[in-house]
Amino acid sequence: MLGAILGDAIGSAYQRSKIQDFELVTLDSHWTENTIFMLSTADYLLYGGEYAESYSRWYGWYPQIEGGYNNSFSEWAKTNGAKPYYSCRNDGAVRAVPIAYAFDNLKEVMEEAERSASVSHNHPEGVKGAQATAAAIFLANAKASKETISELLTSIFGYNFKVSYETLQQSYRYSTLAADTVEAAILAFLHSKDFEDAIRKAVSLGGDAKTLAAITGGIAEAFYPKVPKSLQNWAWEQLDEGQQDLIREFQAEFVEEVPQVNRVAA
Repeated sequence: MLGAILGDAIGSAYQRSKIQDFELVTLDSHWTENTIFMLSTADYLLYGGEYAESYSRWYGWYPQIEGGYNNSFSEWAKTNGAKPYYSCRNDGAVRAVPIAYAFDNLKEVMEEAERSASVSHNHPEGVKGAQATAAAIFLANAKASKETISELLTSIFGYNFKVSYETLQQSYRYSTLAADTVEAAILAFLHSKDFEDAIRKAVSLGGDAKTLAAITGGIAEAFYPKVPKSLQNWAWEQLDEGQQDLIREFQAEFVEEVPQVNRVAA
């Protein structure tokens, strides 16, 4: 999950920018609502209850964050998640990141991702984005090859990963829709050579960089052998004690064992 938080914070300083060469960490870098959403999901997976209640509770704990929340989510959270609002935004996708670590096979991961999305992001594209994000991280954590990840996600979700990164980067435009974000974030990972390169490629698309890089960072953390220690330390220092404790508990509960490739299939 720390890789996704890193992506969120790094991307926050470069929204809408197709910058090619940039400092990963600046004075403007900060975690955003994406991190709160992921921690809310981790909280639910650890302690149970209801997804809507967990998202609303964390919103109540962190109502005034840098960059704020989108208005639709804020209004929904204030009602304690009383009714889904048919959202197809990408924030429903990024909050599915922790789900990839909490279940033993791809079928269970996708079913749980649908549950997490449906309490608010019950639009078909909202659900699809959450499922694809969780599935990509599960497969990466299971040590599936990039070719296998690409083929499975194409088969399940109809994505097109045959386009080159350069072509996508030139044509990509800012969007907060799951349909425009998740496929692009996965493609940035597929064309990367290591964790840092994955983050840079996600940011350089010139879109909703914090969400693109959070999703890409979540996949890259699961796939690549290590995240640079200096970046891990920086990300950790940005979190408060309660957030750090939750991540420690989540790692102790779910991240000790890596799923085997032969357990990928439903």
